[in-house]
Amino acid sequence: MGDSRTLASVERTVHPASTKWKDFTALIKIGIVNSNLITSFTGLWLAFVFTDGHFLQSLDTVFYALAGSSLIMAGSCALNNYIDRDIDHIMERTKKRPTVTGKITGSKTLIIGFSFIVVGLIFLFLTNIIAGILGVIGVFSYVVVYSMWAKRNYVTNTVIGSLPGAIPPLIGWAAVDPSLPTMAWMLFLLMFIWQPPHFYALAMRRVEEYRAASIPMLPVVKGFSVTKKHIMFWVALLLPIPFFMMSLGIPFVIFATALNIGWFIMGMMGYKKKDDVKWANGMFIYSLNYLTILFTAMVIFSVI
Repeated sequence: MGDSRTLASVERTVHPASTKWKDFTALIKIGIVNSNLITSFTGLWLAFVFTDGHFLQSLDTVFYALAGSSLIMAGSCALNNYIDRDIDHIMERTKKRPTVTGKITGSKTLIIGFSFIVVGLIFLFLTNIIAGILGVIGVFSYVVVYSMWAKRNYVTNTVIGSLPGAIPPLIGWAAVDPSLPTMAWMLFLLMFIWQPPHFYALAMRRVEEYRAASIPMLPVVKGFSVTKKHIMFWVALLLPIPFFMMSLGIPFVIFATALNIGWFIMGMMGYKKKDDVKWANGMFIYSLNYLTILFTAMVIFSVI
């Protein structure tokens, strides 16, 4: 009992008081939920546009799709936090998560995670069976395949984890049009290819933390030089994607290509600089802005 009180006292000292809302949003990784919700909405919106559907006349579908997507993402992230609670205290960016500080217990985390996933999947199945199945695939691939298996065992964990991260736009599209035409799969492919350079750059910035936690991220196992080559390889793979999205119009293709070239040139210009972490930081920031700008642009170009 004395040891427990001492530990609790240390935790209160190291981790200043936070609000329950901040703890909750940290548990569900609200940043990830919001960014994936943007891609899910884009898929939903474009499906309406390309099927000549009526957005305002289908608000029930819109609600079920977006609420369902958000809930399964939030629930999956909560379970990810539960799974990683034994290593999160080692890393600076994760050591204040409520599953580490004890602000939210393991049992509560499991209740929140599974409850959100169940309700979210019900919402998705209320749109149609394809959207629901995609939701199941997304949850299973993130929680089981990535979090419980690949993350701690394989250097390819980032690529494997890109599968669930690419499913949200498919879910959004399938809720309106379960036939999933080529454009829907281009959204999936775009998201899949975007994730490795984004997370490799993050891993370079946090390489010592990942090494301390024994997570076999690419820069930990292969070093910065190899990681930079992989980043540039994945960014280069993005270059042809806009040309398979001609139905959004030539102006969009030009805009998206400019974003892709900008990212590639930025990487090449700083490729030989000695400060690899500074290079990775710039690539990481660009990747964040890239995703938001590009998916917002798809919505805008689809209506002009």
